[in-house]
Amino acid sequence: MRIKQTIGNTELWQREKTLFLTSRMAPIGCYGKVFQWVENFDKEGCAVCFNTSELEEEVLKALLVCHVPTTLVVTGSFHDTYNVQIEQALKENRLLILVLQREKDDKGYTARLRNRYIIGQVQHIVCGYINTNGTIFGLLAGQSNVTHLVDRKELKAAEQEAKPHHWTVGEDKRLLRMFYEDMGIHAIHKAINRPYSTVYTRIKALTMSDEALKGREFEDYVVNILDLPNNKKLAFKEWRGDKSLPGAYPESNSAPDFVFEYDGKPFAVECKWRSHLPKDIEKELLPAGRMASFQQFSIDRHMPVYLLLGIGGLPNDPNILYLTCLDRELSLDTLSIIPSKESLPEKIEGLISIAN
Repeated sequence: MRIKQTIGNTELWQREKTLFLTSRMAPIGCYGKVFQWVENFDKEGCAVCFNTSELEEEVLKALLVCHVPTTLVVTGSFHDTYNVQIEQALKENRLLILVLQREKDDKGYTARLRNRYIIGQVQHIVCGYINTNGTIFGLLAGQSNVTHLVDRKELKAAEQEAKPHHWTVGEDKRLLRMFYEDMGIHAIHKAINRPYSTVYTRIKALTMSDEALKGREFEDYVVNILDLPNNKKLAFKEWRGDKSLPGAYPESNSAPDFVFEYDGKPFAVECKWRSHLPKDIEKELLPAGRMASFQQFSIDRHMPVYLLLGIGGLPNDPNILYLTCLDRELSLDTLSIIPSKESLPEKIEGLISIAN
């Protein structure tokens, strides 16, 4: 890895630097401790963070809202040019954006190379939730400058409101205004005095289309029944969300929703939920060209791609689950029914063993 480009105040990189690290699947129960650290950060130093997961994105917003001198590290190129808080922080010389690039002889996952490079550049490391089966845990082994903010036992106490609370129109307006000003979940939590989990749920409900919300609920359901991140056999590698504007679809939308590894063997899963089984499964589930893009993804990434289909019930509790590999024609005959949600992990493990 090397620094390809710098944007903003390069003098921040000369300060005492503290890197924030967290695993991608960070439970919302850890948000309180993490944002407490942000609030108490010594502004004589510089916080260093990434922006590749939900918690990292929220930490970046909180750091900027709290006027903490910050270095944002990205790889390849910087894209978030219309973020209100980033624009303001750059104007006030309290933000540096480091754009990293892989060297020709670099081998391995880009995220791991990036993490290792930045760990070697900072004086302190502060961790949110760290998955003991993930790559970050291994990178931190033997490091003496690491502080863990989250006690795993504390996460068992779920953050819940005592009773359901009605959201007023005024609260919704305030939430949406702060959301579109890129102020983040911590600032909204402080302004409206609601638990992080409640604010998070409300943001999703107000900002996602009904179709997108149902799709996300089904993805959450899949993650839950696979017992992630606690499942010792499965490594969670990627979770992509489909984002688009009318007529404009980013290339990342051609990738499946999830990428996992089972016993070191990678595979991908595309998730779909429908209230009933479509008559023309291929046409109604995968628009023209989508099947081809998944098959190309399978070739390029050297891994099988599966379709997990939930039918009936609710997105977070479907009546029936079907599973099929997308290396063949999609039809009723190729759909394999999953007898119960408890048997899904075993079914996936069996298919991966056969495929590899």
